[in-house]
Amino acid sequence: MSTLLKIDVSPRGESSISRKLGNHFATEWQSNHTGGEIITRDLATTRIPYVDLPWIAGAFTAPDQHSAEHKAALKISDELIDELLAADEVVISTPMYNFNVPAVLKAWIDHIVRLNKTFGFGPEGLKGLAGGKKVTVIITSGSEYTAGSPLESYNLEGPYFRVVFGFIGITDLTIVHAGGTNTVAQGKVTESVFIEKFVHEIDVAASK
Repeated sequence: MSTLLKIDVSPRGESSISRKLGNHFATEWQSNHTGGEIITRDLATTRIPYVDLPWIAGAFTAPDQHSAEHKAALKISDELIDELLAADEVVISTPMYNFNVPAVLKAWIDHIVRLNKTFGFGPEGLKGLAGGKKVTVIITSGSEYTAGSPLESYNLEGPYFRVVFGFIGITDLTIVHAGGTNTVAQGKVTESVFIEKFVHEIDVAASK
């Protein structure tokens, strides 16, 4: 049985276009994976602390030497990593904030990129430990930042995902850029018309 880890990021709840696109992906994925399980992690309602000194000390200390403080600091990290490693596929639906990832998503990434958990070093150097799974990232943004657009160089979010997931061994990565949500906010197109523009691309990603 396949498992999909669905990561929702936007704090806008039912008003979020990125969440609606992520929900569409999940529905299409379910139709292509009979009996598959979907695990949802809502970052807008999960308290994810920023990495601090006890976390760093614990992450770089052997588990059998962890203090109570280390264990407390790493508890959420262990939980998030277990979710990631247990999943066959991951879909992340997120807005773009100031050309990059929202702070809560960066906090999630900081917790799941961890030595001897999702990456390590061996005789041949760096080795990603979270490979063998497929990740789809759906990015909504007010303006267009796709290849060839005038604002392409401002898009730090897409390239960042490729680097950070590649670092932990995940190279099967699909990014859907759903840019232009300002047209919805300005009343130039309806939300449903905007979403329809990206349905086919999302359906293809969900059916692989």
